[in-house]
Amino acid sequence: MNDTDKIDALDLKIALALQDGLPLTPRPYEDCARRLGVDEDELLRRLGRLKAMGALTRLGPFYNAERMGGDFCLCAMHVPDELWATTVEQVNAMPEVAHNYRREHMLNMWFVL
Repeated sequence: MNDTDKIDALDLKIALALQDGLPLTPRPYEDCARRLGVDEDELLRRLGRLKAMGALTRLGPFYNAERMGGDFCLCAMHVPDELWATTVEQVNAMPEVAHNYRREHMLNMWFVL
């Protein structure tokens, strides 16, 4: 692991702050950056790095499916190690998938649909 793969206190602060959503403003990243004490370029650079290293898998809206007439389903399946990367790519390609986690269990892939 090199220094660019390390998550620091500001990275954690950014990830926690953005879990609550982005403001509905003309420059949401600029507004978030200001609240976090950094400039917009630094925030976007860090988000890109966190996504590239896999610390963030997705940055986007989380819809309240129940209020939209839908529902959530927690799914689990067994994925052999040799198929893990391909399966993650296929599952994450579905826009309906909100979260995807690896677990140390016979059912080693869990995701929210």
